[in-house]
Amino acid sequence: MNLFDQTSYQISKRVTNNYSTSFSLGIKALSKKFHDPIYSIYGFVRYADEIVDTFHKYDKKTLLKDFKNETFKAIASKISLNPILNSFQLVVNKYKIDHKLINAFFRSMEMDLEKSEYNNRKYEKYIYGSAEVVGLMCLYVFCEGNIWKYKELEFPARKLGAAFQKVNFLRDINSDFKERGRIYFPGLDINDFDPKLKSEIELDIKNDFDEALVGIRKLPKGAKTGVYLAYIYYLKLFAKIRSCPVSRILNERIRIHDFTKFILLIKTYLHLKLTNNEVAAA
Repeated sequence: MNLFDQTSYQISKRVTNNYSTSFSLGIKALSKKFHDPIYSIYGFVRYADEIVDTFHKYDKKTLLKDFKNETFKAIASKISLNPILNSFQLVVNKYKIDHKLINAFFRSMEMDLEKSEYNNRKYEKYIYGSAEVVGLMCLYVFCEGNIWKYKELEFPARKLGAAFQKVNFLRDINSDFKERGRIYFPGLDINDFDPKLKSEIELDIKNDFDEALVGIRKLPKGAKTGVYLAYIYYLKLFAKIRSCPVSRILNERIRIHDFTKFILLIKTYLHLKLTNNEVAAA
């Protein structure tokens, strides 16, 4: 059984490495004890996201429904023949992750199956379920059963997830609209997207980053470096997006090159070593 579980963890790691170099670098900077659990959470959410984003030739609604049912069956049975779900259930059961977070995640994935405009309420609901709860699942792992530490860091963890997701929305605004028919920002008409509206969205994201940093400073030592690296990477991406005109955002997916990501990892690691694990101001 140990071999099967370890193989499941390895497959979740492979999924993470294949789909996201930035998150892979962040996980590598975590304490080793957190690697398998965080790979497992990312592998799980990545699979669900793939269903709604890329499986265009298939019945997405049925696939997502089945995946959701299989997820909760795996958690209840404490085993699954799907290695992604098996590693995820191991983490959920070990760290006692609240099932409400998983349900909220699936609700947001279900929202992606519908082409609809987002008002403020739907926008906040989607961000909570698609991004904030993922950060909260990871926070359960980092806090290792310390519910008081979890409660203390819950709000900034949500803000970090929100900041990441909103940056993704800006980066992918063109492909989301053209390929999937989605516009997440409330009241945004793609034809009327102008510098003023872009600045308003960017100010909201900056506020999320600022509030998230307060929590990063209080994270357990084994989690701080990896989370701070992800923060620095997205802050760098956000700065690049802010420097781009609307016309470029609407025609190009802004990226950070892998070499730059690697340099950020080295700089972040050295900074924390030299400052006794103290994170810098934004």
